[in-house]
Amino acid sequence: MMLKVTINEDTYPMDIPADMVSGAEDLFRKMDQDMDRGWQMSRKWVDRPDIEQRCQIVADKMLTAIENGNDRIAAMMAAYILNRLPGIEGLDIDTEGDINQTELIMGIT
Repeated sequence: MMLKVTINEDTYPMDIPADMVSGAEDLFRKMDQDMDRGWQMSRKWVDRPDIEQRCQIVADKMLTAIENGNDRIAAMMAAYILNRLPGIEGLDIDTEGDINQTELIMGIT
């Protein structure tokens, strides 16, 4: 499954195996449980992030993984997003420190 990730002016096509998207539900459920406790999203505390906010949070984790050269973690974060937001085509990840500005780009349905 393809996810186009844009960071600043660069776009990185991430080809994530379908079995990774569907087969890591235990990890994804653990990630959701962590976010169920609330999350600091830039300057605002969110008690219970909705699915879009969760994907923005995970995209921020993906950015860190990409910056650190951790392709495995970046792929798992992409798999979570593809699993939780069917129809997503891409992300435009904010690099200025505001998770809320990360754009989720949905396909035409």
